[in-house]
Amino acid sequence: MKIVHIILFFTIIFGCKSKLENHQKNQKKPNILFIGIDDLRPELGCYGSEIAISPNLDKFATQGLLFENAYCQQAICGPSRASLLTGIRPETSGVFHNYIKFREVNPDVVTLPQHFKNNGYETVYAGKIYHHGDLDEEKSWSRLPATDSMTVKGIKKPVGFALKKNNIDRAKTRKEMVTKYGKVARYGLASGTAYESADVSDNTYSDGYNTELAIATMKEMVAKKDDKPFFLGLGFNKPHLNWVAPKKYWDLYKREDIKLSTQTESPENGAKMGLHPSLELRVRSGIPKKGPIDKELAITLKHAYLACVSYVDAQIGKMISALEKEGLRENTIIIVWSDHGWHLGDMGIWGKATNYEIATRVPLLIWTPDMPKGSQGKTTDALVELVDMYPTLAELAGLEIPKHVEGTSFTPLLINPKTAWKTAAFSQFPSPALREWGAFPIRPAMRETYFGPLLDEVETKIKHQQKDKWDRDLFENNLMGYAMRTEQYRFIVWKDREHKEKEPVFIELYDHKIDPLETKNIADENPEKVGELMKQFNKGWQGNTPKQSI
Repeated sequence: MKIVHIILFFTIIFGCKSKLENHQKNQKKPNILFIGIDDLRPELGCYGSEIAISPNLDKFATQGLLFENAYCQQAICGPSRASLLTGIRPETSGVFHNYIKFREVNPDVVTLPQHFKNNGYETVYAGKIYHHGDLDEEKSWSRLPATDSMTVKGIKKPVGFALKKNNIDRAKTRKEMVTKYGKVARYGLASGTAYESADVSDNTYSDGYNTELAIATMKEMVAKKDDKPFFLGLGFNKPHLNWVAPKKYWDLYKREDIKLSTQTESPENGAKMGLHPSLELRVRSGIPKKGPIDKELAITLKHAYLACVSYVDAQIGKMISALEKEGLRENTIIIVWSDHGWHLGDMGIWGKATNYEIATRVPLLIWTPDMPKGSQGKTTDALVELVDMYPTLAELAGLEIPKHVEGTSFTPLLINPKTAWKTAAFSQFPSPALREWGAFPIRPAMRETYFGPLLDEVETKIKHQQKDKWDRDLFENNLMGYAMRTEQYRFIVWKDREHKEKEPVFIELYDHKIDPLETKNIADENPEKVGELMKQFNKGWQGNTPKQSI
């Protein structure tokens, strides 16, 4: 009887896939709307947030498929985006911090938009798709966005701050920092205030402006009537610091309703090099340069983050509505993703840049015109990775998947969200405690700034924990934390990436079945489980792919 059920199951699955493939062959190539969001953890209504107001993404989740367990490959902007856009993991590409340009180390790699461009697509973006400085204009994109149409409409270029006082403060602070600390101050030491609430239009700031620019660009492409499919990237800068959003989005929230994280301490027995001292936030005006963030300020900061989430959600609603008005929805694949998560006081820190769940887990949602009705509005618990988007979109568009790609197409999950899938997802991050906020090794001059005491403090903690294992060159430059997330566990192996044959420097193990917030490292008391997971870890991503892709 079991054999009959198995045969019936595979008959249905293969039948669905066959219909999907036949439809793709008979229809013109689908458009791709590729929506990226910066620094958004799964703080959305559709992901169970009790406070986030995100009606547009919540609605989108009822139409498509929501991935509950999606993970980035490194929780920092540059490496994460380089990975998902090239299909190569950081360990392969060598892109570990924001100051390595992916074309410098992988000059011939074919990126995701480039692959679509090479296959007859019009490819264009508005906003932040690649990390700053990695725009790859010549190879990835076939045209420029319709900036001229914005000028004709009288829409001004967006601003970083709308309030005069904040612009004055940023200029003054920047001058003071450069005078005091020299060139190193230019690496973000004077980034202005952390937040702003101004009674302005959506397009005053970059995300509203870029949404209108993306819509105008889409309309231009449609007006050409050349039946050329498009790959349109729309990248949102928020909720990345600085948290600026029009006042109406701040007004959606009542301060008294905002609850802070209850986990304000680092994990018990956790790696001392695994958490940073919140440098990315502390470079902002009005933020303490050392010590804890007090409760009132913490509430304001979370309020600011939530306002940005709602601001971005509204822009996504505008974009999808415009797509529908142009009659394009039924031939457009829409995918929404974030490059990494964010600690909002969780584990006692503020920022991304760790190997923990709160920094590596991301929202990921997709809708396709051919998605079976039985999959629409569903969620999947399957482990997926951002690096999987490249092969998935290629397959859905009927394109070959380049051989260099290190992800796995999750199209079978669109057919059956309960399909048995990966046994693990992988992320990595080099010594967060001893890296600047762009994951760059601490510059000597940075130690001479107001961050000196903070760095001395975390360094002392590391030395106390690691004892004779401490080696400055190792911990500052070559120590890599490799995180493996299975269905039940988070397993972090700290290794010298220059000498991988050596024993791990430190190991962390968190059991999500009993400790979903990762409050206690239980590696020392579970040697058998550590050994079992180490064997799985050593198989790498290749050894944890689905046993059978249907």
